[in-house]
Amino acid sequence: MPPEPCPPHAALAQMIFGKWVSMAVSVAAKLRIADHLAAQPRHVAELAELTQTHAPSLYRLLRALASAEVFAEQADGRFGLTPIGELLRTGVPHSQRGVADYCGSEWSWKPWGDLLGSVRTGRTAFDHVYGEPVFDYLGKHPDESAVFNEGMTGFSTAAAQAVVQTYDFSVFRTIVDIGGGHGALLTAILNQHPGLQGIVFDSPDVVAGAVSPLTEAGLAHRCQVQGGDFFQAVPTGGDCYIMKHIIHDWNDDRAQRILQNCRAAISANGKLLITEMVIPPGNTPAIGKWLDLEMLVVASGKERTEAEYRTLLANAGFQLTRIIPTSAPVSVIEAIPV
Repeated sequence: MPPEPCPPHAALAQMIFGKWVSMAVSVAAKLRIADHLAAQPRHVAELAELTQTHAPSLYRLLRALASAEVFAEQADGRFGLTPIGELLRTGVPHSQRGVADYCGSEWSWKPWGDLLGSVRTGRTAFDHVYGEPVFDYLGKHPDESAVFNEGMTGFSTAAAQAVVQTYDFSVFRTIVDIGGGHGALLTAILNQHPGLQGIVFDSPDVVAGAVSPLTEAGLAHRCQVQGGDFFQAVPTGGDCYIMKHIIHDWNDDRAQRILQNCRAAISANGKLLITEMVIPPGNTPAIGKWLDLEMLVVASGKERTEAEYRTLLANAGFQLTRIIPTSAPVSVIEAIPV
């Protein structure tokens, strides 16, 4: 028999109290609990010593997370990993540890307390709370920036694999990853297509973190690392320009400026690929509709519909040719210069 639907009052309660679970998962991620449990289950006293925490309080955290199937409390009192908890380990395939750390960081969640202000005024809550835009703030706070970059890398890994499995990159010669961070997406593409060359382009302080991962992946001879400002210009010489979760960070005017710079740099027969969530119509459930609120609160951007992308691209000198769904929540939005 199929499970009975959740009563409306219970479903609403789960939504209201969702922050409890989110913050508990984030604290476990910050403490690297899953990493400490990777080899074997452990007692709370041992975990408390390893994490320099208060053992009774740590037990309460783990007990709650065990009820959500993140960890499992055994009969002997030790806690072990579950399939969900495995994804909080560092460096495992599809790891979400960095994402959880990012989402539970004060600078990330505090602006959500001003969501009402954003809804009333249209202003970005982060700017109001911290007095400056998020990327300016991160540029001045290296510890928070490191958390953000690790979170984005973790968020990128699953999406990168889905994009590589969906789109045929073999027709290109040089792929330029605009706002490529530490190179996770381009690494996945180059590993799949040994004949391609690549350029990772981002702000100098961010893209410096791509050198080591690319070297470790054996791609340093095939992939350049370039720093700069995509509002001013982007590298020339590519026949494929790709951006993943970049355009959604900015309002239409700023996004159009990035796209215009790509139009100025791209070869006549090149293609532009935008990897983003595309908002579906009506009441269709979509995580992009929730990420759109994150953009309202933290950044100055937005998630967009197909029609909005079509208009944005046309205003920058591109024609949207197709939107290709992937196995991840993102799609590949393909465009050509006109």
